[in-house]
Amino acid sequence: MATTRVVGLDIGTTRLRAAELEFGAGGPSGKSPARLLRFAEVPLPHGAVRDGEVTEPGVVSGMLRQMWQQAGFSTKKVVIGVGNQRVVVRELDLPWMPLAQLRASLPFQVKELLPMATDEALLDYYPTGEHETDTGRTFRGMLVAAQRDTVNANVLTAEGAGLETVMVDLNGFALLRSMIRGDLANQCVGLVDVGASITNIVIVDHGVPRLVRVLPAGGMNVTTAVASAMGIAAAEAETMKREIGIGHAVGPERAAAAEAITGVTQTLIEAIRNTFVYYQGNNPGAGIDVALLTGGGAHLPGFGQYLASASRLPVALGDPLAGLKLGKNLDRARLAGAESLVALSVGLAFGVAA
Repeated sequence: MATTRVVGLDIGTTRLRAAELEFGAGGPSGKSPARLLRFAEVPLPHGAVRDGEVTEPGVVSGMLRQMWQQAGFSTKKVVIGVGNQRVVVRELDLPWMPLAQLRASLPFQVKELLPMATDEALLDYYPTGEHETDTGRTFRGMLVAAQRDTVNANVLTAEGAGLETVMVDLNGFALLRSMIRGDLANQCVGLVDVGASITNIVIVDHGVPRLVRVLPAGGMNVTTAVASAMGIAAAEAETMKREIGIGHAVGPERAAAAEAITGVTQTLIEAIRNTFVYYQGNNPGAGIDVALLTGGGAHLPGFGQYLASASRLPVALGDPLAGLKLGKNLDRARLAGAESLVALSVGLAFGVAA
């Protein structure tokens, strides 16, 4: 049986994460479940990646080479993700035409809609449906526009490590592909990936993305606030942040840290809640059934309970490994309790068939 192997590469602000998946005949959309063969992550030096964009390519390429050697990935074909404030995602209806022709026409159709010149952007269109209008058959879908230099910086960094980028995918769509399977494909789900400096939110209704939003904040903002409030180094602040969490009583010696955590986290959770409210307000009767959390920032003790209270929705940590087979050499125990950290890299690997 023919198989395909690809690695989803998540280039985060503080860590590189990579997941190698093997697909049977038919690829990701085939009948055979995908198999997760290998997963690896390595910490990045501060400042090597800023807000999802590589700023020190030599350093990151070196870390990638090290990770490939240590993890023993069997392929150098990678799918990388983009998703920061320099990526525009918006709903857009366009006249129906063959998709290849439509995508080729995007620079002419959307040039008045973007806050950037079309020759400085990489454009894509993700159709979510079709309908008839007075002017004829029409696509309904999502326009994605990413600053070309942001994408090129990450692609060139991967190439510097000897890797071949076979696709660049939107992080929001990768979340959908990693999480929306089984019963979740029949619900309206709010996916929230809390990274170090970026939070991706995707509203998916019965398997179809309806809203994508990127917030310029994440777990590192909380760490920085604690470090400033307590006058301590970032590493110590990270440990203290996870010991205190949010909504828990602390002694007077840690009151300033708890206040810093609460202030930053409240702002982020309010932005997430407002995104949910915006979607529901613009889609009457289309309530969100559940919110699923992924990413390192979502593991702050009390974060899920706080979001559940603010949004009045059931909230749980997502498990992108559900429905996947696991390779015999994969240490499942190493991922226990940290499944949600694998979501982006697994979803990016699934994008190879998109």
